[in-house]
Amino acid sequence: MILGHIGARKGSKGVPRKNFREICGKPLIDWSLDQLFAHPLVDAVVVSTDDEEIYAHAVAKGALKIGLRPAHLATDAAGKWGVWQHALDASEALVGPVTAFLDLDCTSPLRLPSDISGALDFYQTEHPDMVMSCCEARKNPYFNLVEPDASGALHVSKPLPGGVVARQQAPVVYEHAASTYVVDPAYLKRSKGLWEGRVIPYLMPPERCVDIDSPFDFKLVEFLLKEAQNG
Repeated sequence: MILGHIGARKGSKGVPRKNFREICGKPLIDWSLDQLFAHPLVDAVVVSTDDEEIYAHAVAKGALKIGLRPAHLATDAAGKWGVWQHALDASEALVGPVTAFLDLDCTSPLRLPSDISGALDFYQTEHPDMVMSCCEARKNPYFNLVEPDASGALHVSKPLPGGVVARQQAPVVYEHAASTYVVDPAYLKRSKGLWEGRVIPYLMPPERCVDIDSPFDFKLVEFLLKEAQNG
């Protein structure tokens, strides 16, 4: 049983009500929700939200009826992990044991169905605690990310002996791309956060990992979606 999940909180400071705001002809959440319903490997879909309109919309499309998320999971300070745990528990009460928990971030709608398939295949092959979507970082803390010391002078964030004079010499680092996650339900139940177990990267192109946090991001993603729609 593969459970597809989307978390969609009502509030958003960067882009008001962004999760249900229309983009390229449909609500932002539907770009990810429709992918879950269409994917042949996803057996059930659940949406965790504190928004009555989003919840009714998701249930009308076929999502599990788990009710609104608890108030303590609907604040700015609430992280993914507690939301995931609650959604898994509520869903298993309806559909029985889950073998893989697949989360799509609805603020990252540029993924392709093949990205979902690839992440699920990677999870089945490697048997990690979690597969996390990543892309190669545009800036590298060993080379061109800097931070100030107590005097205000800048230094490379992670200096190496002898220094790094070319990006190609720096160790590879990835950006955690909020797009696609596959989690072992047993790990989700026993752990307190993302990083306690074996978390491995599923690499995606950076152009499919743009996450909407600001009005500029919204315009950029809208442009990229229109470009994709136009072939």
